[in-house]
Formats: sequence, C-alpha cells, structure tokens
Amino acid sequence: MTQRPEAQSGEIAVDREALRPMYEAYRRRQARRLVSMLPRESIRPLYRAVLDARSVDDGAPGDPLEALVAHCATLLPLPPFPVWAADLARFPDAHLRDLDDSAEGPSPAEPLALAARMVDCGGVTWTARLHVFRADGAWRGFIAFEGPSLGDTCRTAVVFRESTPEELRARFLAFEAVALGAFLRSSLP
Repeated sequence: MTQRPEAQSGEIAVDREALRPMYEAYRRRQARRLVSMLPRESIRPLYRAVLDARSVDDGAPGDPLEALVAHCATLLPLPPFPVWAADLARFPDAHLRDLDDSAEGPSPAEPLALAARMVDCGGVTWTARLHVFRADGAWRGFIAFEGPSLGDTCRTAVVFRESTPEELRARFLAFEAVALGAFLRSSLP
C-alpha cells in the first residue's frame, strides 16, 4: 500500500462520525466475503446458530442473508472503529479501491463524504466537502458547503465524473481556493 501524499493546504479531516456508515459497510463487505468463501454445507449450521442466538421476542429475522452476514461480522476479527478510522486516514486509496471493487458502496441517495477543505468567501470561512457515489459505471461527485451558521448549507450539482474515487479526490484537492470559492458563490441561493 502506498501512503497518502501530503495533503494540500486547506484540506481538513472528514468528521469521524460521518465515517460510521462507511465503517458499517466495511464490516458488511468483509462478512459477505466470508459467506461467499464458505462451503455450501457450512451455511445451514451457521444460519442455525443465528436463529439460536436470537431471543424469542426478536421473532424470525427479516432477511435471512442479512442476518447471516450480521452474525458473520461478529465472528471476524475486524478492527474496532478507531483503528479502522486511523487506517483509513493513513491509507485512503486502499480503502477506496476496496469500495470500488464492491457491489456495495455509496449511492446517489447516500453519498460518501470523501474529503473536505476550508474555503474563504467574503471573509467567511466555509467547509467544502466532496460527496461521491457510483452511478452508471462511473464515480460521480458534488461539493456540499457548510457555513459558520447551522442553516448555512448549499451544494453544487454533480460536477465530477471519474473512473475511480481516487481520481475524484485528487481533482477536488487540486482545485485552487479561487475555484472552490467560485463553486460556492454559484451554489448560494
């Protein structure tokens, strides 16, 4: 794995709580991979263990496969959230490749905040976050802006299209502050 190149000036870390959905998706991907590697005759006893672990009040699980995947995620020695988040910060490209190879990933309804930078507009500091998702065989993205007040939010239309999430992040980080300011001004109501 290669380490992340030096961050550009103005780049900030993505909020750790915003990473929770990405971490849970990582856990599901790893559990699905385990299920896909198991011999067919091992699935039924494993699912029986899922049913046995449920209390009578829980009733039958809604989706048997998802119940099996959730159970397998508890069996795997996966890193806890703080360790995973530190690894993501250190080797983001490896995590992005894992997302790129996955059938599960950010969608237009639930995009992933991939990178963030500070931008100054008229003496006011805003946070610009790159949100990405996969659609129609490509990675796409838009920039969401958060101002100093709680209600100060706006976003661009989908303005990025690349073949990998790494390319999206690189393009976003390569923008000069003037370009980000122009995106912000064009997004303000």
